[in-house]
Amino acid sequence: MKVFLHLQELCMRQYQLLLSKSCLLLFSILSSIFVSAQQSKDSLEIITLLEKEGRTWRMGDKEGHAECWLERPYGRIMVSTADGNTFNLPSKTMIAPQPGMMGNGGFAFHSEHRMKIGRDMAWVNHDEVSVDTNGKVSLSHEIRLLEKWNNQWKLVGQSIHSYNNPTKQKMDTTSYIQTVDIETGSIETVLTINEHFEAPNWHPDNYLIVNSRGKLYTLDLERKELELLETGFADECNNDHGISPDHKWLAISHNDREHPSTKPYKSAIYVLPIGGGTPRKVTSKVPSYWHGWSPDGKRLAYCAERNGNYDIYTIPVEGGEEKRLTNAEGLDDGPEYSPDGKYIYYNSYKSGHMQLWRMDPNGKNQEQLTFDKNSNWFPHPSPDGKWIVYIAYTSDQKQNHLFGKQVKLRLMNLETREIKDITPVFFGGQGTINVPSWSPDSKKVAFVSYSVN
Repeated sequence: MKVFLHLQELCMRQYQLLLSKSCLLLFSILSSIFVSAQQSKDSLEIITLLEKEGRTWRMGDKEGHAECWLERPYGRIMVSTADGNTFNLPSKTMIAPQPGMMGNGGFAFHSEHRMKIGRDMAWVNHDEVSVDTNGKVSLSHEIRLLEKWNNQWKLVGQSIHSYNNPTKQKMDTTSYIQTVDIETGSIETVLTINEHFEAPNWHPDNYLIVNSRGKLYTLDLERKELELLETGFADECNNDHGISPDHKWLAISHNDREHPSTKPYKSAIYVLPIGGGTPRKVTSKVPSYWHGWSPDGKRLAYCAERNGNYDIYTIPVEGGEEKRLTNAEGLDDGPEYSPDGKYIYYNSYKSGHMQLWRMDPNGKNQEQLTFDKNSNWFPHPSPDGKWIVYIAYTSDQKQNHLFGKQVKLRLMNLETREIKDITPVFFGGQGTINVPSWSPDSKKVAFVSYSVN
């Protein structure tokens, strides 16, 4: 009996020891998972902070930029330039910068983030490609020092080393296909490609349609991969293309070289299945440049030159007689229907300066919407009908909307008519946002910015 009790006691001790080890192992695993999850959360918060810090600096948002920084006795800004100069500044320079330092526009593209995150301190090493408002690229390696203060990460110092591109590239364009969140201003670069791409449309199945060198492509927003969209004979498509309200069709503008017109460029409008196929011609006269579908999908709105003047027209999607809606001297362009069909929004030079307008679908009750010094183009109503986004050239471009200019995207609240910038000034223009590019939930807009090598 004593032997049995001894064995029972020994087994119980072994069981308790095993249980203790198992609990310790489980605790260790759970702790590791918690630490990993926390570090993942911290890394996302840090990257978001770095994006905000760069964006607010370029937009001249002093209050927003100051929120990204914390002044500490050890905080320094150390810079070495590509030509060999060095200097350093206290971190308070970033919190209260001197006049003229901020608001220089452009975009910064970060890559190769490497982080070391502690409980309340972290450092981040990353590469940066910075594009100024003239399309010029600058390169740098950067180290950022951060501190967690009141449970929020703040920048306290940084070291920036600028350098020249070691390789010589041929003269070419780099396209940055991007999205901007209209509420937060957060900008995501979906794809960087050393080709000239233009005019994203946003399909509800989470892909963009873009054009390049006469062809159309789809860009999957999750996989970030481009695929050629089959358009048959239409291999000279320009950046005026868009998705039907039922998402089943695509309108395109293609240079019809077979047209008997003697005009130098003979763009005509066609429609084809959204997944690709053989286009069907809609307009018989050239040049015609598509810009909008009616909400019921039965009519197309477009800009066309007839008898030397560019005006706005509509036509049944099955073809037929076109209807002229504007007749003022000067360019009328970019017509797009509101989601409820009550208005057509467009840009016009009828006032002697390019501004945004709207009118009834029959061309009546034409109303000017913007009155500023910018040259304003291509108003795109949001799917929920609350906003219009448009591109503003920061200098008077007369009746031109050229590539390679200083532009910004602006947002108008259609209820209050209040307007705000949603991007810094950047290098873009023709191809940036010619066509409807809203996300289906009306929260984001797709666009293209550029640099020139």
